[in-house]
Amino acid sequence: MEIGARTWVVPGGHVPFPGHGPEPAFTGFDQLCLLNATERDAEVSLEVFYEDQEPVGPYRLAVGARRIRHVRINDLIDPEAVRLDRPYGCLLRSPVPVVVQFLRQDTRLPGVVALTGTMAHPA
Repeated sequence: MEIGARTWVVPGGHVPFPGHGPEPAFTGFDQLCLLNATERDAEVSLEVFYEDQEPVGPYRLAVGARRIRHVRINDLIDPEAVRLDRPYGCLLRSPVPVVVQFLRQDTRLPGVVALTGTMAHPA
């Protein structure tokens, strides 16, 4: 039985910046959590959409067969760095079904760490 979908959407991205507190523990981030439960490796393609410019990508994310991978959006730099403190959405495509969860850590307020998670939308 296959679990997941080949296309996922995250419409409400926004990497919180700046953060308060020591790095890297208190760095704000958006993160994608990818689960590949299949017997085949997946090279996931990620495109990032903004309000006022053309989409950027593809970013390539390798996820081994029967493995997970956590990717901070802040760390994506090729083909260009994802903009911090700016609304974005993203579209993920995979050759095999995967499951995608979206997490955000917001440390913009001194002494406060807000962590939230939700499932991405399978399309």
